[in-house]
Amino acid sequence: MSETAFSAEDYRHMARALRLAERGLYSTHPNPRVGCVLVRDGQVVGEDWHRVAGGPHAEALALQQAGAAARGATAYVTLEPCAHHGRTPPCADALVEAGVARVVAASIDPNPQVAGQGLARLRAAGIETAHGLMALQAEALNPGFMKRMREGRPWVRVKLASSLDARTAMESGESSWITGEAARRDVQRWRGRAEAVLTGIGTVLADDPQLNLRLDAATLGSADPVPQPLRVVVDTWLQMPATARMLSRPGPVLVVTTLDDPVRREALEAAGAEVLLVGSEAGHASLRETLAELARREVNELHVEAGPTLAGALLAEGLVDELLLYQAAHLMGPTARPLLQLQGIDRMDQRIPLQILDRRVVGEDLRILARPA
Repeated sequence: MSETAFSAEDYRHMARALRLAERGLYSTHPNPRVGCVLVRDGQVVGEDWHRVAGGPHAEALALQQAGAAARGATAYVTLEPCAHHGRTPPCADALVEAGVARVVAASIDPNPQVAGQGLARLRAAGIETAHGLMALQAEALNPGFMKRMREGRPWVRVKLASSLDARTAMESGESSWITGEAARRDVQRWRGRAEAVLTGIGTVLADDPQLNLRLDAATLGSADPVPQPLRVVVDTWLQMPATARMLSRPGPVLVVTTLDDPVRREALEAAGAEVLLVGSEAGHASLRETLAELARREVNELHVEAGPTLAGALLAEGLVDELLLYQAAHLMGPTARPLLQLQGIDRMDQRIPLQILDRRVVGEDLRILARPA
C-alpha cells in the first residue's frame, strides 16, 4: 500500500507509535526502537514501546494492555512485527492469536530473519497488512540497526568540537575546554544512544579520557536502565597504558591493535580490557575490520570522539555516516591544530561535500549535524 492510500487517522496513530518508540532511544540496544498503538472503533485500546533487549516487544506490551479489546483492532507498528524466536517469541504470532484485523507497519524489518516474513505470516492468517506509512521517520529512529542489518557495520557518528576557525587544540596540545557545559552535556546524550564509543590511542595518551556515560537514566528521560557503552580504542602498536582512567571506570573496554604482543596484552587484560587483533590497512589497524567486528557484537550506533587523524581517516575511507560538530564562539589562530587531517585534497573538485541536516545553538555554542553528501 502506498503512502497516498493511508487515511488521516492512520497518520495520527502512526505518529503516536513513533513518539512511543522514541522513549526507548537510550535503552533498547541492540534491539531497534519500536512503538505500537492498537486502535478499535476509533479508540486507542493499547499502546506501548519496546523498552529493553530481552524484555517484551512493543506489540506484546500493547496487546497485554488491550486484552480482549485487541480483537478486531488495527495495530500500528513502527517496524514490521518479528517472525522468529529471538530473545522473545514472534510478535506476528501474538498478533494473530489476539485476533487483530489489520496491521500497519511503518517500515519492513531488514533483519534477514524477518525481512517481510512477519507481514507474510499475518496475511496467511487472514489479517490485512500495509506498510510504508511514515517509513522515513521510522528509519530515522533506527539508523544503526538498519545499517547493521543491511551492510554489516554500525552507523558511524563522528563528534567534533572546534573554534569558529575550525581549530581543536592549541599548538602545545592544550584543548580543555573548547565548548561550554551545555554542549558537553549534549554530547553525553549522544553517547547514551550509542552502544559503543570509539577513540584513538593518541587521544588516550594526550587526554586520558573516561569516555563513559555520565548522565543517569532519569536525566536522559529514560524510564529504563541505560547501559554503559563499550569503549573502543584503536591502538595500532598496542601503546595503551594499563593505568588508563577508562579501565577503572564502569563499562567494558576493547583495545583494537595489529601488534600481537603477549606481555602487553596480558597487562591490559589484567587491568580489565579486551584486546582484539585485526589486520593492518594503510599503516594503521583496519577500520573496516574493526567496524565489521563491532557489528558482529551487535553495535548499532558507534559514537566517535577522536583526534583529527583517526576522524580524518574514517571520513577519507567513506566510513562516516554523520558528523556532529560543535563550534565555540572564539578563535584559536593559525598555529592551533586543525579539525581533521584529510590527505590528498589539493583541488576544489576534491572537496568532500556535506549535507547539513540540523543547526542549533546549544548553550553558547553552535551544533551542526551533517552527513557526507
